[in-house]
Amino acid sequence: MKVLIYGLVTGIFFGFLLQKGRVLRYDKQLGALRLMDMTIVKFMLSTVLVGMVGIYLLKDMGLIKLSVKSTNLGGNIIGGLLFGAGWGLLGYCPGTSAGALGEGRWDALWGIIGMLVGAAIFAEVYPTLKTTILTWGNLGEITLPQVLGLSHWIIVPAMIAGALVLFWWFEKKGL
Repeated sequence: MKVLIYGLVTGIFFGFLLQKGRVLRYDKQLGALRLMDMTIVKFMLSTVLVGMVGIYLLKDMGLIKLSVKSTNLGGNIIGGLLFGAGWGLLGYCPGTSAGALGEGRWDALWGIIGMLVGAAIFAEVYPTLKTTILTWGNLGEITLPQVLGLSHWIIVPAMIAGALVLFWWFEKKGL
């Protein structure tokens, strides 16, 4: 029950940040898709970096066990294309569509219905996918530190430094 409360609190906090960061707005979504407004990219990259630091700290303190899902190129590529097509057609990604609906934008409801239908279709065809697409390019349970053969505490600061340079460049270009 405690984990559910933590999930609810962090979900509310994340939704608040989505709204305050203005990434729920259609013009920001469209700007990201057209590579003309990097607000969403900056928000997502910041979230990934904070999560990366938090997860590795918790892992090193022995509070969590890192459970890495197998990297599968077939599923990732096809899933990414479907995700991108849905985002491009709707103008919202899954998280922002829920936030937009919370703000009263009813157009986001179509995306949420589409996600539920897509999840149901995926569940129905999963047995077939498991023996076909999900076997293409199976690289196993890998992480970037493992691939590079470096400590995660070398990778994390390098990623943060790279992100800061990218953020600076975005600001310089007015993105």
